[in-house]
Amino acid sequence: MKTIKGPAIFLAQFVDKKAPFNSLEGMCKWAADLGYKGIQIPTWESFLIDLDKAAESQDYCDELLGTVKSFGLEITELSTHLQGQLVAVHSAYDLMFDNFAPDNLKNNPKARTEWAVETVKKAAIASKRLGLKTHATFSGALLWHTWHPWPQSPKGLVELGFKELAKRWLPILDVFDENGVDVCYEIHPGEDLHDGITFERFLKSTNNHKRVKILYDPSHFILQQLDYITYIDHYHEFIKSFHVKDAEFNPNGKKGVYGGYLDWADRAGRYRSPGDGQIDFKTIFSKLTQYGCDLWAVMEWECCIKSPEQGALEGVKFIKDLIINCTDKKFDDFAGRDLSEEDLKNILNI
Repeated sequence: MKTIKGPAIFLAQFVDKKAPFNSLEGMCKWAADLGYKGIQIPTWESFLIDLDKAAESQDYCDELLGTVKSFGLEITELSTHLQGQLVAVHSAYDLMFDNFAPDNLKNNPKARTEWAVETVKKAAIASKRLGLKTHATFSGALLWHTWHPWPQSPKGLVELGFKELAKRWLPILDVFDENGVDVCYEIHPGEDLHDGITFERFLKSTNNHKRVKILYDPSHFILQQLDYITYIDHYHEFIKSFHVKDAEFNPNGKKGVYGGYLDWADRAGRYRSPGDGQIDFKTIFSKLTQYGCDLWAVMEWECCIKSPEQGALEGVKFIKDLIINCTDKKFDDFAGRDLSEEDLKNILNI
């Protein structure tokens, strides 16, 4: 068994032009004052980390670590969710995902993909310089538009899609392996890795690359009506990163899993602040602890009702109360004693 570390917080959704959310020092102080022990850093926010410098300079990384540690915090992972998304983009989404790319790469999908690949590789080197063992990202998607196909998918389409996705990621995975860092793909709708089957397809397509791991976020599973508890039983050995984000699913006679193109607040499935949804986090923390998953519990705020400030404040206590301090004692040890083999035979009457 292993005690989960935390509470930690993913900074991405809290970034703002206003202080304290517009500087690394400001966000660190804010998170530490709330009681967080770790931060997950979105690498696309250059005021939080200069990824180019971090990949080139140990001195810069040492400075960055010094700043974070001065507030009593640790870095849990670097995140390249947006850059990872750009490793594989179907042309139907080009215009929307161009927003994630530098201005000079917009309207140039080939150059954008090349930039994304190199950027995620830099995150591998930066992670090593920062002493990190895990990294959080998205897989991107070439097949997402076919997830409920009409007409039906042509034979071989899915296999080819995962072959191409693996082809793009294998050079990146090799760089992560050289730097001793696991790549934790957030299993997420909109990505080609969105459930257990698709994770297994990708893993197989990479020839079971040792760095292919999972960022477990149960909120994405309740919206799919997937058993997020049993998922841990199947994939606990791959779960190396963990987002604590709640969700609820309330279908009725007019709307269900597909969402009806509604805004988040009006969907049957919607994300909520930790503790406000339907997810059984108590069982999740128990299973992850019992399986010895070595990870941080990272609060991610995505709620269509509650403010981020209130979500962050409540998230600290929510996670603290769920973390299980593992025991090295058995509750009935007091009643036992050592017996000889002869005594054991007598008990069995043999």
